Amino acid sequence: MNFAPPTRPKHSRGMTILELTVVILVLISLVSILFVGTTTWKKGSDRAANVMNLRNCQQAMRGHDNMRIDKSVTTFTATDLATYMKFPSSINTITYAGGTTVTAKGVLWLTATYGVSTPASDYAPPTTLYSEW
Repeated sequence: MNFAPPTRPKHSRGMTILELTVVILVLISLVSILFVGTTTWKKGSDRAANVMNLRNCQQAMRGHDNMRIDKSVTTFTATDLATYMKFPSSINTITYAGGTTVTAKGVLWLTATYGVSTPASDYAPPTTLYSEW
């Protein structure tokens, strides 16, 4: 007796257009999430660098004032700051200008000028943060 060989279903190789479209959409969404994440990370790092620049200059000014023997002299300029640290460079569109005298507690010696793309509402530290500086 002759039996017919079993029939095998044909398997197509590759991906259908629908599967390919889904894969492409998933990749595009992952890339767009990556762009949003890097923008947020950059904004956060710029804000942290701004706060650290203000804080470090403030500490250098306070330390210089505390080590001074003659308390009647209250000048502190960028050349005095160079004794302790390098004057901070600008960040993105935030530029810095140093003062000329030792400031009162809670008043920053280093003033930051914020640009259009870096508004002070997003990058400037709140006054409660430096009220004890």
